Amino acid sequence: MAETLKVVVTGAAGQIAYSLLFSVAKGDVFGKDQPLELLLLDITPMMEVLNGVVMELMDCAIPLVKNIVATDDPMVAFKDVDAAFMVGAMPRREGMERKDLLKANVKIFKAQGQAMDQVAKKTVKVIVVGNPANTNGCILSKYAPSIPKANFTCMTRLDQNRAQAQIAAKLGVSNEQVSNVIIWGNHSSTQFPDVAHASVTIQGKTMSVPEAIKDDSYLNNEFIKTVQQRGAAVIKARKLSSAMSAAKAACDHMRDWFVGTGKNWVSMGVISDGSYGIREGLMYSYPVKIQDKAWTIVQDLKISQFAREKMDATAAELSEELDAALAECEA
Repeated sequence: MAETLKVVVTGAAGQIAYSLLFSVAKGDVFGKDQPLELLLLDITPMMEVLNGVVMELMDCAIPLVKNIVATDDPMVAFKDVDAAFMVGAMPRREGMERKDLLKANVKIFKAQGQAMDQVAKKTVKVIVVGNPANTNGCILSKYAPSIPKANFTCMTRLDQNRAQAQIAAKLGVSNEQVSNVIIWGNHSSTQFPDVAHASVTIQGKTMSVPEAIKDDSYLNNEFIKTVQQRGAAVIKARKLSSAMSAAKAACDHMRDWFVGTGKNWVSMGVISDGSYGIREGLMYSYPVKIQDKAWTIVQDLKISQFAREKMDATAAELSEELDAALAECEA
């Protein structure tokens, strides 16, 4: 039996965590023979709800789960963790300016970064799900300087999954027939879903997605808007945000990080090293390949003028967000 893996989930009493915890616990992420200790963090007013979640996890009687800790103390939650799902964040409320949202989240992620810096393993793998995910990820990393920057990522896998599903539906194929869709930039409505380098297998024949769809107008307009606005469309229909699909995407992201991506690539928000002309230090979504739990940005992809403009627009938004968050840190 493998050594027990310590996994923390923040915002553990919330909607996304409710779907996420079951998938993690039953082995969808770290493997069917990997024992787990689950550390569940939430704010003090949510502890009663969190205790209900713990009861349910116990009642699932999942053999892999060796221990469950529910806490409102980051120093307890992050102690010696191997993997962190940072789901908890201040949601944007009606009438709230984006700067108010940033201000609230800077405070949360600064404190959590400081706790992580002190007590988490230096090898911890971190995915930020709580929005604004990219900028929250930067702040978290800034305040955990003893942990390598490469260990901090944010989730754009939900956007990748959405884009992949749109293409599969358009072509009448199953989702696994579509590969190498890219999400560039911010997990926001400026993100750029890019299928210029994606491929699809139809009746045993593999070709590029643009070649299969034969409709540049659709790919450059309706497709992009549908993916960019999908979260808002779900809220409008469901009156609640995308919880099940977000949890599934967070699991996909972490599983690929631990297991590897093989010959394909996936999209992850990572701290930019300047690749593709993106400002260093931004947490920007790139196509990455993963081997031995280490990601590398896919290099030398041909970027059209259309793509360049989209990539730069989302980078500009991220720059503005990060600068506002950093100013808040200094305030």
